[in-house]
Amino acid sequence: MKKIILVLICSANVMMVQAQKHEFLNPPKFSDSDLSKAKSLLDETASAEILYKSVHFMIDSSTGYLNKKVFYRIKIYDKDKAEDWLNLEIPLYQMSSSNQEKLNKFKAFTYNLENGNVAQTKVEKSSQYKSKESKNVNITKFAFPNVKNGSVLEYQYEVLSPFLYSIPEVLIETDTPSLYTEYIFDTPMSIAYNISYTGGLAPKYKVMEEQSIYGGQYKTFRFAYENVKGFKTEKFVRNDRNYRTKVSAELNSTYFSQMNTYSPSGGDLKLYSSSWDQIRKRLFENEDFGLELKKTRLAKENMPSGIMDMKTDIEKANSIFSYVQKTFTWNKNKGIYVEDGIKRLLETKVGNAAEINLFLIMLLREAGIKSDPLIISTVENGFINLLSPNVSNMNFVLAVIDVNGEYHTYDATSKQSSVDQLPLRDWNQYGILLAKNKAEQIQMKNIKPSSTFLTVDAKINDDGSISGSYSDRDTGTFAMHVKDSYDENPEKYKKQYKENFSIDFTQIDAKVLDTGEFECAMNFSSSNLIDRVGKKIIVNPMLFLSKTFNEFDQMEVRKYPIDFGAPTTKVKKVTLEIPEGYTIEELPKNKRIVTDDKQIEYSYMIEQKGNKLEVTSTTKISSADYPKEYYPAFKQIWGVASKHENQVISLVKK
Repeated sequence: MKKIILVLICSANVMMVQAQKHEFLNPPKFSDSDLSKAKSLLDETASAEILYKSVHFMIDSSTGYLNKKVFYRIKIYDKDKAEDWLNLEIPLYQMSSSNQEKLNKFKAFTYNLENGNVAQTKVEKSSQYKSKESKNVNITKFAFPNVKNGSVLEYQYEVLSPFLYSIPEVLIETDTPSLYTEYIFDTPMSIAYNISYTGGLAPKYKVMEEQSIYGGQYKTFRFAYENVKGFKTEKFVRNDRNYRTKVSAELNSTYFSQMNTYSPSGGDLKLYSSSWDQIRKRLFENEDFGLELKKTRLAKENMPSGIMDMKTDIEKANSIFSYVQKTFTWNKNKGIYVEDGIKRLLETKVGNAAEINLFLIMLLREAGIKSDPLIISTVENGFINLLSPNVSNMNFVLAVIDVNGEYHTYDATSKQSSVDQLPLRDWNQYGILLAKNKAEQIQMKNIKPSSTFLTVDAKINDDGSISGSYSDRDTGTFAMHVKDSYDENPEKYKKQYKENFSIDFTQIDAKVLDTGEFECAMNFSSSNLIDRVGKKIIVNPMLFLSKTFNEFDQMEVRKYPIDFGAPTTKVKKVTLEIPEGYTIEELPKNKRIVTDDKQIEYSYMIEQKGNKLEVTSTTKISSADYPKEYYPAFKQIWGVASKHENQVISLVKK
């Protein structure tokens, strides 16, 4: 895939790009013909289509505020599959009651064609409601009324924001096809931004130049796209947002002359994001980060007993980590800054990611261990852009120790984590280690294997049913991921077994084992797993664990890397008791396949032991991720697995 990564540094030097003649910020008038469209020409299967999308950012030089103006016009083809467009959310950020974003000039309508005439239904202000998502984010929500197949939805609003540091990222490639999408950012010459443009699409129209607009000199960045197809996701990509075309901007510097009202004392040049080292210095001076780390008294007063008697740094570090992990509970809030402070954490025993892991660093340092914070962007938050150093897209902090020149990483927010065994969300390419005298890029590559063991112990009953016990046990990183899913909704988690296998499971018991592994054990019974043909019993010895389809079934050429999150071993073992008086006509053949570089391996082994059959399939994947060129190998091996796991045996009555 052709991938564009472009970072534009705005400065006093004017950058000119010749553009085709095109008028931005000029939404077309509503057309009745849009209501009669039966399907998208870009994608006949699309449930919705963006007819017009404009996102315009402008910094008002007279007020110093950021104005964000949004205009959307959406065609709905299948409302049951276009739910994301029927209920919309507008997030508003706030630091305090006097320092917050405000929603203005909101308008929204549903258009329908009724008896040959256009019927307009307005979204009333009274139908909006607000919810507080976190300490700093409120969301205004609204739903479109009277939506039908064929409706056109239109909405526009303006957000007034005092926050200029980071301009919100705008996705150009969404799941919905778009006839026209434009991005505009206008900033006064006194405020310079890094423009980050990533993805595989180039704009059809673009302007990057200095203009005299809004009564002053501005730098403007304008990109327009036509006929953008919906983004096609691929399996085994943990966050496809990383590969979509998108645009964002982050404050680079400000220069206010003596006459500017924002700098009455004279000219002032201030740099904000030019290197990771400058970011490190600013963070260490921040009261919600570096200054918290300096509160060494809190660490001294809360050091667990016996630590200083231990012989090695690793032993000390693991013991301190265990204390923090068991004593404090993560409130699920991410972020690299403390919210209520470490002193409050010690009182309540509950805190955000920064409070817990920064306190861990404080204790490690107090014990004489070299320890520093590692700031990262979690998987759901996307990759960091190493070419454009910034802190705005960092949303998590980990603890790193240096023992004899070797780094080890801890995350005390997870109760099942251990040294270098981190939750899946943490493994996201790179992090930035903030040491005392330097900032260092650290590759985040998970090399610790994680395993899944699926075990069935069953027998064929006289009535033709099969019953027994089943257990699903996960280790390492996978165990942490599964435990998070379970904690989020235990009943939903248990219900998935019945939905996935169509089996009557009972007495489902999920728990964390002493080893940190997560196991879900249950009983089952089913009358749909065997067929009778005359005096024969036909059964797949893998029962409901057989691989019924090939997950690597992509017909198009693979575009993106294959990401499992961790080196993986999956073992499926079934022990099946044969009914008395029956013999096996013929056993399936064993199979083993492995790539030349030993990276991917699959085996299928079946053996009869007395009146029992034992069948085991094992899949081993040696690395956490692979380049797209490995896709054919995965497709071949998964095809072999599917073929062998769907073999059946015949039991013949003696």
